[in-house]
Amino acid sequence: MAIRIGVITVQGSGYHPNRRLLEAAREAGHQGVLIHPYHLWPKNIGGQLEATGARFAPPPHVVLPRQGAQIGDACLALIRQFQLMGMPMVNDFEAVSIARNKFFTQQVLTAAGLPCPDTVFVNDDSGFYCGVDQLGGYPVVVKPVSQRQGNGVLRIMDVNDARQRALPALDRRRGLMVQHYFPPERRRDIRAMVIGSEVICAVSLTPVKGEFRANFHLKADIVATALPSELESIATTAAAAIGCEVAGVDMIVEADGRPFIVEVNYAPGFNGLEAATGLDIAGRIIQFAAARYREKRKQMDV
Repeated sequence: MAIRIGVITVQGSGYHPNRRLLEAAREAGHQGVLIHPYHLWPKNIGGQLEATGARFAPPPHVVLPRQGAQIGDACLALIRQFQLMGMPMVNDFEAVSIARNKFFTQQVLTAAGLPCPDTVFVNDDSGFYCGVDQLGGYPVVVKPVSQRQGNGVLRIMDVNDARQRALPALDRRRGLMVQHYFPPERRRDIRAMVIGSEVICAVSLTPVKGEFRANFHLKADIVATALPSELESIATTAAAAIGCEVAGVDMIVEADGRPFIVEVNYAPGFNGLEAATGLDIAGRIIQFAAARYREKRKQMDV
């Protein structure tokens, strides 16, 4: 049976993850369809949960939410609607609601006993200075709770730097994360790709000279790597704690071997991972989504 796999995204078919997922669905004999969350609307009429708008006939059998870190309430409402309508989700509303916010993620991981960088969440100047003191002074890293590809992530070197760059970015309603700084020369940056309960591949990223952020989009060098069992276990446990069935788990490993989880991304890009590892990651995601639908259908038939 051809399975209709919906991908919630604001990007078009030329965007790398979307293009690859559509290709992989077609190659597997399924149909991939992009669902724009601003062109499809939940409706509750006559006691029925439904959706109306572009490209919703017929509805998908299984849904992959992939709007990313800047997802808003409109998209969350659509995800929740699909879930309440009984559609299998990869990942579900609860997981996306946590993973979209880096500090929510840190809270859940820390409560689960997983290693995370020391972090203080602040929403005004006095809180910022208190956070810096709690972390032992400058330098610190400042992060918005929901940005992508390293955007808005700052290395703050001293109080003058804070006044010029960090404090103007403070918004009382959104807040900022003030976090322990790991110098690039004394750490290793890793992204592990988790599907189901398995790390299917991992890469090591090295920032370009003069840059402290290790992002593929910032031209970081990316190399396939084999993870020791301890790091594989941390990555899969982190994804499970957030509730993600597909996740990119970003970790830092200090020179002494201590690991820290930086982020759990519910809609990870995988251009660099596919290039570095040669693995068909899109195909593995589609395979997993199709299996989730078959599992749900089997449960309904019992």
